[in-house]
Amino acid sequence: MSSSLRDAIPEPDHASSDSDSTSDSLSPANDEGWEDVEPEDDSQPVVGLFSADVYPDVRLMLKETKEKYNFDLVKVRKDLDLGFLDAIKLVNYIRLEVQKGNKSPDVSSKSLFNDDAYLKPVLDDDALLYSLDDLADDGEEDGTNNQNTEKRVHDLEEELELLRGQFANYRLDVQRSMSEQLQSTDDSMSAKPAVPKTESSSRIEEADADYFTSYSTNSALSMLLLVHIWQPTMLKDTIRTDSYRDFIYDNKGLFKGKVVLDVGCGTGILSMFCAKAGAKTVIAVDNSNIIQKARENVYKNGFADIIHCVRGKIEEVTLPVPKVDIIVSEWMGYGLLFEAMLDSVLWARDHYLNPGGLMVPSHTTLRIAPYVDSDFVDSHVTFWKSVYGFDMSAMLTNIYDEAIVTTTKPEHVAGDSAVFLPLPLHTITVDELTFLKNFEVTLKEDIDALDGWNIWFDTFFMPSPSTKFDNNAVPSVMKKEGFVAFTTGPFGTETHWQQCVLLADHSETKAVPLKKGQVIKGSIAYRKKEEGSRALDIDVCWNIEGLQERKQTWSLQ
Repeated sequence: MSSSLRDAIPEPDHASSDSDSTSDSLSPANDEGWEDVEPEDDSQPVVGLFSADVYPDVRLMLKETKEKYNFDLVKVRKDLDLGFLDAIKLVNYIRLEVQKGNKSPDVSSKSLFNDDAYLKPVLDDDALLYSLDDLADDGEEDGTNNQNTEKRVHDLEEELELLRGQFANYRLDVQRSMSEQLQSTDDSMSAKPAVPKTESSSRIEEADADYFTSYSTNSALSMLLLVHIWQPTMLKDTIRTDSYRDFIYDNKGLFKGKVVLDVGCGTGILSMFCAKAGAKTVIAVDNSNIIQKARENVYKNGFADIIHCVRGKIEEVTLPVPKVDIIVSEWMGYGLLFEAMLDSVLWARDHYLNPGGLMVPSHTTLRIAPYVDSDFVDSHVTFWKSVYGFDMSAMLTNIYDEAIVTTTKPEHVAGDSAVFLPLPLHTITVDELTFLKNFEVTLKEDIDALDGWNIWFDTFFMPSPSTKFDNNAVPSVMKKEGFVAFTTGPFGTETHWQQCVLLADHSETKAVPLKKGQVIKGSIAYRKKEEGSRALDIDVCWNIEGLQERKQTWSLQ
């Protein structure tokens, strides 16, 4: 992703694009520079509409245009009821007329500039074109400053809630890094080789510098995290991005000529996949500042005539179409349901998806397995009980109360995993996302103690709502059968979701050895902390024959 647009829109010709070149051009591996996006600058220089003068920002240019040339672009757009693409045509039409010497172009009718040829920019890197949606919003909100302030405060509160959840995981990384550094110092004092700096601690230091030096406003911090950390992390997660790309490109017949809705579009990568696959129209919706970057990406890659970017909550915005044929969304959070974005996707399905329409992905399943990792327990729990002879157990606050997002290995899974919640995206309801489900797993080895539980999810892309699906399906098997699927579990390639580890609290109930073949029966519940909250409480109750039943609650926030 680039912080400014340097190329004009090419003549639209998307439907005939070669799939191989498409795959290469949009592959994350070739997106050099996407990670270098700078936070938005609202004061981009802009060339005047009726002169070659350069103004420091769009609003000053429009103000002088109104005063010196008696032309109000915002009013003309409103009077003619112009959408984003039509507004682009209007600007380019005016610029062409002015180049011909006509300083009073006729703008009495939309038909005067309705030709798609006016989608091609007259000026390279025309900053006015990037600001049209924002200017429309400003024009509609004149005289409502108080309402704007209240809305801005509300938006910032929502962004802050999201950041709190993200910072919880950042804090865990810091704690892990501190543990590693203290251990490294201890080893060096014992004349042992120093523990090398881990990739995780390096990422923490890089995030540290950006995080605290940029903490001027919630909005700036939110944009920093979205552009520099979270969006690049997701785009570089090739398991995630390749799966969406492969399904869309391998099923171009499903997308050709269709209307697609991308809920939570982020940088717009999935929307561009759909456009490349031949979609007639793609509506990309996101409620964060990243939508402006998505607009730039869409514009730069020549999809402005296909992809319409909309800022706002899907439940509140007005889409330019009554119904869509396909809904595509990367809505999955840690533990699958953290952030509660699926609620919005299901709302969109119920209000916009045509009967028989397709959800992409179509199915997910949540799995749980017994977890054993004495090294992890030692570094995160036992370690703090004696650090250079000091009791630092204060660092253990909430260690047994919070789910830990981390990467686990196959050897940490001490038994069979069990699907405790299948999610068929075409039919599941929001009410079903708060649940209590039973599960049963069998130990595959002798263990000294059950250290906790490991949770992950699998994702599947079925080509039709009527395609038969087995709730116990395994992605590796489904892929051999020709379907697109991926796992976030320890037996697959690591993804940015990693796994959720729920450490068992043995501080009051002594851990006991368990034998291979022993069966553990239990139940697991997911509950939102409160209505509308992104955070989750996870309850697990488990029973091993001959032992006392255990119950524990963890928060994912």
